[in-house]
Amino acid sequence: MTSLIRHITVDCADPYALAQWWAQALDGKLGEDDFPGDPEALVSTPGGDVLFIRVDDPKSVKNRVHFDLQPQDRTRDEEVDRLLALGAALHADHRRPDGTGWVTLSDPEGNEFCVERSAAERAKQA
Repeated sequence: MTSLIRHITVDCADPYALAQWWAQALDGKLGEDDFPGDPEALVSTPGGDVLFIRVDDPKSVKNRVHFDLQPQDRTRDEEVDRLLALGAALHADHRRPDGTGWVTLSDPEGNEFCVERSAAERAKQA
């Protein structure tokens, strides 16, 4: 049997705070045994678990791996607005006039992630 991905791990300065933010962003649950000051925090989501680990080195370059989010019950633009309201920052806007494209945002620690069109939006343009 091959290996399975157990977690996607994100290095960060404050695991608990960043995990709280991503739990809201992904409608996930923070681990019951995670508390402020812990060196790691786990967020469980329907799409898989994300583990946040404290690392003393600050983020200095573009992520080599990032999340691509696809909204389930809202449009891409509605999801971008929701995430910006939660504290994400606009990094780059790749939306096109025909409705295709994506938006790159940054989480509170500067980690980039993308928001794509929903499945319903993709189906309309197929």
